[in-house]
Amino acid sequence: MTAIRHIVFDIGNVLLHWDAELIYLDRIGDAGERRWFLENVCSPQWNTERDMGRSFADGEAELIDRHPDHADNIRAFFTDWHKSIPHAVAGVPEMLEAFIGAGHDVTMLTNFSAETFPRAVEKYPFLRAPRGVTVSGDVGMVKPDPEIYRLHEARFDLAADETLFIDDSAANIEAARRHGWHGIVFSSADQLRNDL
Repeated sequence: MTAIRHIVFDIGNVLLHWDAELIYLDRIGDAGERRWFLENVCSPQWNTERDMGRSFADGEAELIDRHPDHADNIRAFFTDWHKSIPHAVAGVPEMLEAFIGAGHDVTMLTNFSAETFPRAVEKYPFLRAPRGVTVSGDVGMVKPDPEIYRLHEARFDLAADETLFIDDSAANIEAARRHGWHGIVFSSADQLRNDL
């Protein structure tokens, strides 16, 4: 069996808890209205466009043109975005730092807006500990696009069969495995320890 030399972490819901609904708990009191807003206005598809590098300014303008009555809440997705990452995922930053302390090569590969990622690093400085990161919003592609795995591998000189990827998305892990990486679908620190 090939030894694992490179450990690649996803960030959202692996290292940091992320939930867009938290932005709106104080703004949209009714749970059903919040759900409608996040499914139909600042939707997952709209958020993925930010993760692919499209600016919040452009995205806000487009949505406000279509939903002018929701302008304040549309702008809040970016202005109050910090509320969506209230804490690190229990136990995982410590595992990341332990890997680094033990001499393992650790990097991060994440679907993240280029505009919000610096704010996450400012709030959670442990994100500076790995050797580096590929942020989807900086490179214009998102997981599970095979090209982003190729890019990350080339940027950090990783050997595919010596690389382990940890992500909460089964689709992202399957894409990594097709690329030749090992993969663990993440659900909790305890589960990750067991799988490791």
